[in-house]
Amino acid sequence: MNQTVRTRPDGSERPLGEAYDTALLDLDGVVYAGGEAIAHAVESLETARAGGMHLAYVTNNAARTPETVAAHLTRLGVPAEPSDVITSAQAVARLISEQVPAGSRVLVIGAEGLRVALRERGLVPVDSADDAPAAVAQGYGGPDMPWSRLMEASYAVAAGVPWFASNTDLTIPSGRGIAPGNGSAVEVVRIATGATPQVAGKPQPPMHRETVLRTGAERPLVVGDRLDTDIEGANVGGVDSLLVLTGVTTAAQLVAARPEHRATYVAADLRGLLVAQPPVVPVAGGFRCGGWTASVDGGALALEGDGDSVDGLRALCAVAWTAAGGGVCELDSAKAVGLLGL
Repeated sequence: MNQTVRTRPDGSERPLGEAYDTALLDLDGVVYAGGEAIAHAVESLETARAGGMHLAYVTNNAARTPETVAAHLTRLGVPAEPSDVITSAQAVARLISEQVPAGSRVLVIGAEGLRVALRERGLVPVDSADDAPAAVAQGYGGPDMPWSRLMEASYAVAAGVPWFASNTDLTIPSGRGIAPGNGSAVEVVRIATGATPQVAGKPQPPMHRETVLRTGAERPLVVGDRLDTDIEGANVGGVDSLLVLTGVTTAAQLVAARPEHRATYVAADLRGLLVAQPPVVPVAGGFRCGGWTASVDGGALALEGDGDSVDGLRALCAVAWTAAGGGVCELDSAKAVGLLGL
């Protein structure tokens, strides 16, 4: 990734909803978890939309169709049209259509969202490796996907059929905790065959391309909860990002983030779209943000002050990322992060 290494979160004098024209929002862990709206999400998105920000929903979940996702969001109180939803199923379908002839059969390991996306690209979904598929498309199939589907994928891939994955997220957030994602199922086929799929979803470029083509965003802001998909995908695409702490990423993981996983901004939840981002300012021996000052003390990160806990996290990130440069911070951060209660 040829870009300047980020050493601290950015500040913004204007609310992010005013500074950017389009929010490219992840869904699981950002807008909802386990199908239910995350606290403050509905009212925050309503306010951002009323202020003129375009909301687009960009998800690595290939199981559901854009129509189904839009209907779900609308029921939660977040009005959305199918055209507002961009899925990894759409990205992988475009990727496959560029490499096989129109009308080709594609073995589908996944749910209806993937089948619909393939049909939109003029491809024919099939269910068996014996159906002479020109490609294998693997996406999240839901908690009840039978083991036999992974067997069909393995038979075809082992026979040399090109293999495509909508995404490789190892985990997904749910209402009961963290659950295995499509990446875990992809690993099953990889282990069985020794092959490696072409991947379309975040953080890979095909997903960024699909999003730009469908939204027409000029000043986009990626909003997500995952460092290895949402934030890395934003960095790959050269787009600013907002990490919210309502999903899988913890404060400690953000402090220890590798350069490609460092977010432009950080907020506790989607209310971060509605406010300015305070600057992170260098001071003697460290960085200050809001009422907090972070520094290094005896090989460990230290934090003093009070106020908004996320301000303290921003200051800690600045110290850790600066110390790590282009690598991973090896300073002990447990005590300092623990002071924030995040």
